[in-house]
Amino acid sequence: MGVETVMVQGLRRSEAADLDTRIRRAKAALGKRAVILGHHYQREEVYRHADFHGDSLQLSRAAAGQEAEFIVFCGVHFMAEVADILSRPDQASILPDLNAGCSMADMADIPQVQRAWDELATVLDVETEITPVTYVNSSAAIKAFCGAHGGTVCTSSNARKVLEWSFQQRPKALFFPDQHLGRWTGHQLNIPLRDMPVWDPALPLGGLTPEEIRRARILLWKGHCSVHQMFQPAHIERWRREHPQGQVIAHPESAFEVCQMSDAVGSTDFILRTVKASPAGSEWLVGTEINLVTRLADEVRAEGKSVEFMSPMVCMCSTMFRIDPEQLAVTLENLLEGQVRNRIQVEPETAAQARLALERMLTVS
Repeated sequence: MGVETVMVQGLRRSEAADLDTRIRRAKAALGKRAVILGHHYQREEVYRHADFHGDSLQLSRAAAGQEAEFIVFCGVHFMAEVADILSRPDQASILPDLNAGCSMADMADIPQVQRAWDELATVLDVETEITPVTYVNSSAAIKAFCGAHGGTVCTSSNARKVLEWSFQQRPKALFFPDQHLGRWTGHQLNIPLRDMPVWDPALPLGGLTPEEIRRARILLWKGHCSVHQMFQPAHIERWRREHPQGQVIAHPESAFEVCQMSDAVGSTDFILRTVKASPAGSEWLVGTEINLVTRLADEVRAEGKSVEFMSPMVCMCSTMFRIDPEQLAVTLENLLEGQVRNRIQVEPETAAQARLALERMLTVS
């Protein structure tokens, strides 16, 4: 087919224009056999080749509705797992770089969660009193745990709806792995901070007393996003002094104090829609991953809008950044040669329980 064979090891260093051409040619040759999904945090030189762009919820829906033989996920590992879980058995979910993971997802593994569940069972009846809710930034095994115990999954777009649903099932929720999204969402539901204690998996009973557990409405897992923890109230205070008419918008993975000080808080898609819909000349300080912020700033500059990254320190989603144009080109070229590289496959029993949790989420959303 005239496509250059490139070995996985020892890749030659190609110029950006050459890589772009290779990706476009391979993509055109594959046609409808392959679809590329790109998360908003992905680097621009990869993002531009995606057929579908979005946040975790949007891409979950996109993965579930594809007819393509190959689903190439330019995101991170848990996203490709979701694509495999929600797609047909004859479809292949592919992650161009297997090292593209998520540090937050790694903060809650299945032995820790099972141990927490067993410890909570010494204090109360977990199967009737606690709904396990996992952020989509988690492994398939964690999602399967939720599916098996009457729980579900959420994204930053639908966390409030999902927690409202969870409280209709049982009076308490165990929310993991991101404490900040859980805390902010609980705050939106008027739950006092004292009723949302942090569960530390490294400590017996999560570091809590039985009384604290019985009083809690949401038990927040001690986890966080390494990107969003960089944002601090001092960054907002300094920017407001220089831009008194400006507005601040933050992702709910940011610390509670940052969310409190922001004019708006929401998912990546919410941030994009809000800034794009704002009046010409608007000034924005944005607290989320830098690839999204840079892309957004470029898109709205012609309207006289200014968009600045919240932290003075550049911080990107380094694991997602592992997927580069060269890897995408190799992945597509290998598919043309009949080689499925880096396929993500979730074990059938795990996938079945995880699918149950994901379907509950999609129904609520």
